[in-house]
Amino acid sequence: MKLGKCIFPAAGYGTRFLPITKAIPKEMLPIVDKPLIHYGVDEAIAAGLTDISIIVSRGKFAISNYFDFHPDLEKVLSHRPRELQRLREVHQLLDQARFSYTRQNHIAGLGDALLSAEHLAGESSFTVILADDLCVPPGPMTRMVEVHRRFGCNVVAVEPVAEERLGQYGVIAGEPLPEAGCEDLLKVQAMVEKPPPGQAPGRLGIIGRYVLTQEIFPLLHEQQDRQDEQPGRELQLTEALAVLAQQGQVIACRYPGKRFDCGSVDGFVAATRHFHELRREQQAEADEESG
Repeated sequence: MKLGKCIFPAAGYGTRFLPITKAIPKEMLPIVDKPLIHYGVDEAIAAGLTDISIIVSRGKFAISNYFDFHPDLEKVLSHRPRELQRLREVHQLLDQARFSYTRQNHIAGLGDALLSAEHLAGESSFTVILADDLCVPPGPMTRMVEVHRRFGCNVVAVEPVAEERLGQYGVIAGEPLPEAGCEDLLKVQAMVEKPPPGQAPGRLGIIGRYVLTQEIFPLLHEQQDRQDEQPGRELQLTEALAVLAQQGQVIACRYPGKRFDCGSVDGFVAATRHFHELRREQQAEADEESG
């Protein structure tokens, strides 16, 4: 199955990180020395997704500036190879992927963000990565792309969630697939966005990774048409996927790796500690080899 864009919704206000997000997009907050969105783009490219589209809003120019060349800075660093090599980590992304941008004019949920990028998604299936769900490499997207190419349906990444936190997630119920090599997969039967206490259909929560088919857009447009009846209501991607799940068109892929919820301060700090320690270990190994 052909896959088109990898879409990064990045238009939100980042209110949990105010006041810094008044000036700096949440997606540009640094985990050690790279912004959150850099890790997501790395994951996309590792999965073979090299057509990157980022949904932005007013004041988010720092994202497009980051994914660009900086000749003046490169000239300054021309005789400082260590610093220049760090800069070239961005150059590698620019060599491997193509970047495009679109604006979300008003913030009305993840479904609304995807509708703002509908013209970029083309006519094929596409993927979505939420940068503030930071997955330690290798992330789930490579496996999800494999699943989509095998089964041709929508795919969501899930992980077990503590009962007291289920109300913060889209939660799924499903049954194991009988096919060989699918021990990590579930055929989704039901999905509920942020269920009230005691009403979750299961214990697996959706994390910010999706492979979506074009069938998602008519369902999002139907939600949009109903907004006049419910002013202020956000467009929920989970609600649209729940309809497709009833038609047997959604598979959940269990993610066994480590994920940090960098949309929260606690998760952001934990991710920074993890990657800082990883960087120290790598530097120690490099020093030992050179010494």
